[in-house]
Amino acid sequence: METLIERGCGLDVHKKSVAACVMRFPEPKGTRQSHVRTFGTMAAELAALREWLESQGVTHVAMESTGVYWKPVWAVLEEAFTCLLVNAAHVKQVPGRKSDLLDGAWIAQLREHGLVRGSFVPPAPIRELRDLTRYRKRLIEERTREANRRPKRLEDTGIKLASVAPDMLGVSGRAMLEALGQGTTDPARLADWARGKLRAKLPALRQALAGRFRPHHAFLVSQRLAHLDYLDEAIDTLSARLTEVMAPFTAELGRLDTIPGVAQRTAEVLIAELGVDMTQFPSAGHAASWVGLCPGNHESAGKHKSGRTRKGNRWLRAALTEAAHAATRTDSALAAQYRRLMHRGHKKAVVAVAHSMLVIAYHLLSRQTTYRELGADYFDRRHAERATRRAVRQLERLGYRVTLQPAA
Repeated sequence: METLIERGCGLDVHKKSVAACVMRFPEPKGTRQSHVRTFGTMAAELAALREWLESQGVTHVAMESTGVYWKPVWAVLEEAFTCLLVNAAHVKQVPGRKSDLLDGAWIAQLREHGLVRGSFVPPAPIRELRDLTRYRKRLIEERTREANRRPKRLEDTGIKLASVAPDMLGVSGRAMLEALGQGTTDPARLADWARGKLRAKLPALRQALAGRFRPHHAFLVSQRLAHLDYLDEAIDTLSARLTEVMAPFTAELGRLDTIPGVAQRTAEVLIAELGVDMTQFPSAGHAASWVGLCPGNHESAGKHKSGRTRKGNRWLRAALTEAAHAATRTDSALAAQYRRLMHRGHKKAVVAVAHSMLVIAYHLLSRQTTYRELGADYFDRRHAERATRRAVRQLERLGYRVTLQPAA
């Protein structure tokens, strides 16, 4: 095989050690030589690894994406070498030759001949944005779980507040929960905290708030409310920090915010996961494949088998799926696309809309333009004859005889 890299290195990264194998050809060219060393993962040891690679004249470094352990190694080496992060599933060791040093040698050999593709690793500022958006997402999920536990705790006491006031964390529900946490158990006094339209349900509230509520339950309710307050404060703090860090990308945020269904949080996730330099992806299709929003391709013997989407960036996929649900409730071409594909199933239609939103975001960032709405009747105008036949069939199924006559 042709050698594409004269001096490369393969790293087998672990939690406490890094096995490095440098492969190079002597001058004049002859038999390939390999040099193997093992380093620790402390800051001083990683600095020693970098110095050793520089002394060996290494230009390219490849490593596996092993959990989070590759990140400090990458941070130390990315400024001095051309680094490549490869999928561990694509770099399986030759059977019967398994050791850390041989893993590093195998990675170096594959990199030397250009047989592995690198994963997308954004620059450091975008990686910092990722940390913030992903942590905020985890906090939001934890808050949702905590809010969902609350009705179950009250059900233990026989209190049926959720049956009368569905929004238990609204103004009225929150006031009643705080009163319960402070030890108030009189149903009439608790029901008086109702506000707005909920006051029309006072008799039902008094019945729902009667139960076996003891000091033990009051303690748990107060702790859960305190936990919710902490999560709300942490989410607000993270959002404020993101607003500061996103300042250099204000123009990109504004462009993405013009897409139907995309709000500020989704736009922030798009920038944090995709970045703003779309030259990392050769096309919008490559970006969709990386996110995992493109149809699967599994064909054998001329038969198309599974069309399931592949695994990809779960953070961006989740954000776009949520945005797609919001877009289906707008008066836009994306909502029309959802209605057009609904016959295939709700989930498939939502994934198709999310794919379209990603393609739109890709082009907005690459062309530095804003979204132009095509209209809710876009697909009808694009497929006028098909839409006409569909409408005729629907009317005929309802028992009508349809005669088409062009308008003047």
